[in-house]
Amino acid sequence: MYRRRRLFLGAALLLVIALMVGGFSLAGAFSGGSEQASSTDPAAGATASTDPSRQASPSASASAPTPTPSPTPTCNQNLVTVSASTDKAAYGPGENPMLTLKVTNGGTMPCEVNIGTSQMEFLVTSGADRIFSSRDCQAKSEDLVKTVAPGASETANFPWSRNRSLEGCQPVEAKPGGGGAYYIFTAKLGSKASPKAVFQLN
Repeated sequence: MYRRRRLFLGAALLLVIALMVGGFSLAGAFSGGSEQASSTDPAAGATASTDPSRQASPSASASAPTPTPSPTPTCNQNLVTVSASTDKAAYGPGENPMLTLKVTNGGTMPCEVNIGTSQMEFLVTSGADRIFSSRDCQAKSEDLVKTVAPGASETANFPWSRNRSLEGCQPVEAKPGGGGAYYIFTAKLGSKASPKAVFQLN
């Protein structure tokens, strides 16, 4: 009887040991299977890898910066000048001076310039005496915009009848004196005024 009990206990102990070893091997098999599954899980791989579109965006913007548009060249109105001249330096009795206004584009770009009668003035003075202005009795005031090429000029001529004028075209009987008196002609175009052109009336 005692021997049987020892055999039975020995067999039971072997069975318990066998079950424990089997349990560890099964646990190892499940553990290895879960690790393999987690390593091949697409979701796990997606979180581990970097989004290619996000990675390419900074490099694309760095390699191809947005170009800054260059400003369009424009006319420099400060380089548009006005000059005055007469067809002669001195005039004899009965000779009427021809007054010439000349506008020149001294820049490198074409310029639009209003050379209409609304902007022009032919002014004759003698010292502090205002002798004549083409605006005093001007019948019409019109705009005339022209494109003046770089280095080109536009001219306007005005024949002066050696008469005096007043603002509002008031009648004036007196006339400028001759006898070798000197007069100054100034050409104006808008806010621009020419250097003085001096001529003589005999």
